[in-house]
Amino acid sequence: MLRPKYITFDCYGTLIYFEMAPVARRLYADRIAEADMQQFTDDFSAYRLDEVLGAWKPYRDVVEGALRRTCKRWNIEYRDSDTAEVYAAVPTWGPHPDVVEPLKRVAAEYPLVILSNSMVDLIPASVEKLQAPFHAVYTAEEAQAYKPRMQAFEYMFDQLGCGPEDVLHVSSSFRYDQMTAFDLGIKDKAFVNRGHEPLNPYYQVHDIPSLAGLPGLVGL
Repeated sequence: MLRPKYITFDCYGTLIYFEMAPVARRLYADRIAEADMQQFTDDFSAYRLDEVLGAWKPYRDVVEGALRRTCKRWNIEYRDSDTAEVYAAVPTWGPHPDVVEPLKRVAAEYPLVILSNSMVDLIPASVEKLQAPFHAVYTAEEAQAYKPRMQAFEYMFDQLGCGPEDVLHVSSSFRYDQMTAFDLGIKDKAFVNRGHEPLNPYYQVHDIPSLAGLPGLVGL
């Protein structure tokens, strides 16, 4: 049984159903054939990761850069309205169906913290939909770095006054969260297996198929 001082979470993808690919499918239906759409959205995802690896910039610029590069790769027209529509959709997304009740359950016993690749003015709408009390919510904007950069996690540790040994970090992504958590020495890690990344046992995570498995990890 794990007994962390804090349970820390990735937000988009892990708690909130991340709908950027469905939005892109709708937006680009007039420019990309349906047979090619999966590869197109995979490329968009890959460019988003690449866009966050450098110096911090607003998340709208991350989305724009990824869309421009994806469109260039596919030799199709990029429109400024594409970025506007994708970015505007983010605060409308809701939680995965397995999220709210387990969150409320663990919140009664543990301080919950979000570390999100988001903006200060973007994240509140998502947090409100989670319906659970959070001790703290930290964004990439405040950290001036996006995950998977270590600086984002280090900002969270500094704000909480704790170290890697004090947290259980929960995420559905190895590339954004679990690999960096491992490198930083976070021993307690829960991988919410949402199916968008395969389980990698090298990183020593507790594999849970949904957030319903979280209370059991911490003795609830």
